Amino acid sequence: RHWQDLGYLIIYITGRPDMQKQRVVSWLSQHNFPQGMIFFSDGLVHDPLRQKTIFLRNLVQECHIKICAAYGSMKDISVYNVLALSPSQIYIVGRSTKKYQAQCQFLSEGYAAHLASLEFSLHSRPKKNNSRMILRKGSFGLHSQPEFLRKRNHLRRTMSVQQPDPPSSNPKPERAQSQPESDKDHDRH
Repeated sequence: RHWQDLGYLIIYITGRPDMQKQRVVSWLSQHNFPQGMIFFSDGLVHDPLRQKTIFLRNLVQECHIKICAAYGSMKDISVYNVLALSPSQIYIVGRSTKKYQAQCQFLSEGYAAHLASLEFSLHSRPKKNNSRMILRKGSFGLHSQPEFLRKRNHLRRTMSVQQPDPPSSNPKPERAQSQPESDKDHDRH
C-alpha cells in the first residue's frame, strides 16, 4: 500500500499455474494487498524460480521496468540476486537466517510492521509518472487491457526463444497445460 500510494506500479509474479488465478486473487484481496498486475505460469512448470527469473529479466530488458523493491520468501532471494538487486531492495518475509542476512532485509515482524517503518522512512519518494493511470485503486481486475498486458504474449515468445532448456539425455514427459479461461467458457456452452 505504501508503494501504491507513492504511485509505483505493483506487479505480482507467481510460479503458481494460471488455473489458480481465482484463489490467488481472492487471497490477495482478503489480506488487503494493494491492487496490481498479476502474472502466473502458463500451466504447471518444473522450475518456477527459473520462470520468475526469466519473466522479471524480460520485464526489465524489454519493457524497461525498473524494480525499486522486491518482496518474497527466502526462495526468491536467488531470483532477485540474478537481477542484481541490492540487499536494500529485497524484502523477505520470515525469520532472519545467517546464511541470507547480508543478501536481503528480513521482515520478521510481518508486512504491517514493515508498512509502519516505510511510512516513517525518508528513503522512499513518489514516482515521477503515475501508475494509477493504468490500474484502478483497490481492484485486481482490469476491464481494459493496457499495452503492457498485450506485450505479455511477446514476452512469452521471447522467453521461449531466448532461454531454451539445456538438452537432456533423458527427455521429460510433457506437462499438462491449463486451459485458458476463454476456452473453458466456450466448452461450457
